[in-house]
Amino acid sequence: MHGAIVVVDPDGPVASAGEIDRPFALASITKLFTATAVHVAVEEGTLALEDPAGPEDSTVAHLLAHASGLGPDGQVLSAPGRRRIYSNAGYDSLGHVTATASGMDFSRYASEAVVDALGLTHTSLTGSPAADASASPRDVAALVSAWLVPGALLSAETVEAAARPFLGDLAGVLPGFGSQTPNDWGLGPEIRGHKSPHWTGSRNSASTFGHFGQAGTCCWVDPVHRGAMVWLGDAPFGPWATSLWPALSDAVLDDLAARRGPS
Repeated sequence: MHGAIVVVDPDGPVASAGEIDRPFALASITKLFTATAVHVAVEEGTLALEDPAGPEDSTVAHLLAHASGLGPDGQVLSAPGRRRIYSNAGYDSLGHVTATASGMDFSRYASEAVVDALGLTHTSLTGSPAADASASPRDVAALVSAWLVPGALLSAETVEAAARPFLGDLAGVLPGFGSQTPNDWGLGPEIRGHKSPHWTGSRNSASTFGHFGQAGTCCWVDPVHRGAMVWLGDAPFGPWATSLWPALSDAVLDDLAARRGPS
């Protein structure tokens, strides 16, 4: 297994190990890039979170938070706002809605809105808006940095709204970790909340948000501890990840605390 890690500390230098400029398949971390592009479109006035999108009575916000009722393959399994149903089809719908509203192919829109805006050099957003992007660890770290310290791309108000639970009482299945009640999700990122088991560490705050992918990739932002971590690798998600990622996350938080010294 090959992998690389980047730790983002807004109070000090970024730490890294491995091939941080090598592009890796992101799998579902693609959704965080897609959500970021959608929020740029909202800030520009191209879209609104309340715009109809997806199944009847569903909105852009429902699709971002996996609350539209769409199943993984596009079948309608619930009325909007009733269940948290993780849906690649929902994110493909977001790509279509954004493309229609902007008059641009979604890959081009997302590339201009996110890749070009952040100066990313090893990122490709072609293919499905749900799962087909590739990027280097350094580039994903730049994206999560923009969420950790807003202003470079998204406003603080947008990040605050996107990183808190949307319809926070919804139950659902967190892929790879089973049923969770509630299964907190924001407008794009997954939110740790009090889920157990979970892929982040025991020391991560409940406010931690991010995403992981079946390609063996994860990234999180912890606004309470003011740090972020990116892990990209080439081994598919499996039992190794459910043990490594939480331990790695706790080690990262310990390192951040040690760097800063007593508060």
